[in-house]
Amino acid sequence: MTAADWPVLRSYDAAHLNRIALPLGGIGTGTICLGGRGDLRDFELGNRPAKGFRPDVMFVAVRAATGDGPATTLVAEGPLPVEDYEGAFGSPAPNHGLPRFADCEFDAAYPFGQVRLRDDAFPLEVTVQGFNPLVFGDTATSSLPVAVLRYRLHNPGAEPVHTTTVMSMSNLVGANGTSEETGDNQNTLRTSGSLHGITMTAPGLPADAEAAGELSMVMVAPAGAQVSHRTRWADLSWGGALLDFWDDLAEDGLLEERESPTVRPVASLAAKVAVPAGETIDVTYLLTWNFPNRRAWSGSGTHLGEYGDTVIGNAYSVAHPDSWATAAMVAVRLPELERATLDAVHAVVDTDAPAALREAALFNLSTLRSPTVFQSAAGDYYGWEGVGDRVGSCHGTCTHVWGYEFATSLLFAPVARSFRTTQYARCTDESGLMSFRAGLPVEESRSWGLAAADGQMACLVHLYLDWKLRGDQDLLRSLWPAARRSLEFSWIPGGWDADRDGVMEGVQHNTMDVEYYGPNPQMGAWYLAALRAAEELARAVGEPDFAERCHALFKSGSAWLDENLFNGDYYRHEVRPVADPDEIAEGLRHRSMGSANTVNPDLQLADGCLVDQLVGQYAATLAGLGALLDEEHVRSALLAVHRRNFRRGFAHHFNPMRSFVLGDEAAVLMCTYDEDKRPVRPFPYFGEVMTGFEYTAATGLLQVGEAERAMEIVDAIRSRYDGRRRNPFDEAECGHHYARAMASWSAFATWNAISYSGVNQVLTVGERRASGSAFWSTGSVFGTWEPSSSDGPGRLRVVGGELPLKSLKVGGRTYRPPTAILRAGEVWKVV
Repeated sequence: MTAADWPVLRSYDAAHLNRIALPLGGIGTGTICLGGRGDLRDFELGNRPAKGFRPDVMFVAVRAATGDGPATTLVAEGPLPVEDYEGAFGSPAPNHGLPRFADCEFDAAYPFGQVRLRDDAFPLEVTVQGFNPLVFGDTATSSLPVAVLRYRLHNPGAEPVHTTTVMSMSNLVGANGTSEETGDNQNTLRTSGSLHGITMTAPGLPADAEAAGELSMVMVAPAGAQVSHRTRWADLSWGGALLDFWDDLAEDGLLEERESPTVRPVASLAAKVAVPAGETIDVTYLLTWNFPNRRAWSGSGTHLGEYGDTVIGNAYSVAHPDSWATAAMVAVRLPELERATLDAVHAVVDTDAPAALREAALFNLSTLRSPTVFQSAAGDYYGWEGVGDRVGSCHGTCTHVWGYEFATSLLFAPVARSFRTTQYARCTDESGLMSFRAGLPVEESRSWGLAAADGQMACLVHLYLDWKLRGDQDLLRSLWPAARRSLEFSWIPGGWDADRDGVMEGVQHNTMDVEYYGPNPQMGAWYLAALRAAEELARAVGEPDFAERCHALFKSGSAWLDENLFNGDYYRHEVRPVADPDEIAEGLRHRSMGSANTVNPDLQLADGCLVDQLVGQYAATLAGLGALLDEEHVRSALLAVHRRNFRRGFAHHFNPMRSFVLGDEAAVLMCTYDEDKRPVRPFPYFGEVMTGFEYTAATGLLQVGEAERAMEIVDAIRSRYDGRRRNPFDEAECGHHYARAMASWSAFATWNAISYSGVNQVLTVGERRASGSAFWSTGSVFGTWEPSSSDGPGRLRVVGGELPLKSLKVGGRTYRPPTAILRAGEVWKVV
């Protein structure tokens, strides 16, 4: 395999590397980040976020010599940024004293990252390639606890180069950036054929210690290589340990063992090999791990990142308990795993969608493999909203945040199915109140005890889409009673729609972390989408009377919102005070986050033009539920968001809260007001910018055919996450790797305009904006569509999974497939 086999969606030059940290790891396994300069950072393996945490020693060095000339040894990293030059005791940067390559750039198409290193004084060009298997629809393959790091050594010269590549790492078991425990830490040599490894353990740690576990550093040695190692470095003062290692490596390219009582022993694995003139040789390292003792988050009290005492474990630890065995398995399967990942990424990268749209969709999938998402040992998936540097941020797979993203439903069905099961089978009580933050352990699922109007409605839309994509009637029947109750909860006395007219007039806690008082477009559109979803689901389970009831409420509510909330430009919020707070139903008001005064409530949207006022329409269109409101009003409101809220500079912008945009950057404000229309205290985030909301607005614009305006928004986002100012693989909101940012996949899916019904087993190719390749997926299967202008409408390719298909609809015509199931690798030329 050559470097050309790895696609490149975005290249970053030397000035745009410092913030890059590409997460390498599987869904729910923890990650190690490949930095833009080739360094390894953010070792988030020990069941906690750990930004900036790394082992005391962690680097890869390359020694090279030509002919009888002297050897040169460089760390496989690019130059340090000038910001890291100064500290109280010199440079604070890791590996600051090691010689390094002069030139560096970074190429990416997530999950593939490539660091290209060159130096006129070094005879080899070195490319660091990092990835973790990612295959849509295949959660097992996408959940392997491994970081694959290939050091590609290319000799552009006319004579062979004798070179040694060596990875060195201190034993971090017991440390996770929060804990710093040790327990007789040991490094054990392992070998099997071309596989050479060192497993790091700490058998003296308490068995349930959060950072207890193991990590294996494993090398797949190239043919003919001389392999050497150290399980320990010398224990010497005044930098002597590093000096001893460097001298030993420089002398002949082979390492000799050392004895040391160091509590965190350093291990090194080296491969010495000759690289012929004009040739390329790879030295591949696999970092594999198992840290099984994940703690439950707290299910009550503050919504921030609290951890309980209960160990809920990790599913990956059950599947892959032995890190050495994991490395051995991955080593055997590596060509297959890499090929499958390349096929998946190419299916996205090779579409005709604009580059920034492909980048936004693909790069934000890293959130699924960040510390934001985990899978308990019992097999259940959960997600924080995002993560801080050392703790999670906002526990509970929050329904009002996760409701914005549809990537899990479209790409990883088991994750979405687990979310729905938790929401309905565990978090919804007999009254229909769904705790919008799921507690852990599962017995505490309902401990939050507060309902979010938008989140509860969003879950119905998601349930509809998950059922539609797979036609899983058993899942629907098992969850439908709770789903129905969750909608009926809107109609309780003192509830969201107590008068049952299809309009939410009640007190509505929502994703702005406050309650809205009175009808508004944000909750109103979510409610209309939920009514439509419930209508379809009720028909599917044989409840036509309830379906008709939902339909009638939908029609009534839709007409009322258009007539009363649309102001000729966009949809506004009609604030309705509540004279007696005791009339508000239990579970609708947060203890402290919203307005304390119900008679004259503050923290309201009111007459503002809200970025996601039509989020319900966004979701309904994605799910195939049709129009919720007057289509011209919808178009007007979306254009108003772009015209009023999109700013091309923020140097003069006042924002009393968090800043995710600054200076000369462009972005979409959360809310804007005409002069004298802004409440004294609007909802808290009105002056902020958050990418998940921006992607929602951009998707809405795409849905009404405004591609140019939509792409102006997407381009602005990705320009902000440029590697220099921010990490391209970490779109933050309330924490790193924020779940709502995965709404970027919705924009990509909208561009491709291909939908599937597993109920009817029909794939529909919609009207598209361009004529190139398109991507489609069902959560279990994915592939591409290649249109043709000469020999039939096009070609349908299944890249991964098995697609049950009864018919294909293109341009108003229906085509019958050659077989009932199309399998991975099959191409159907439609005629």
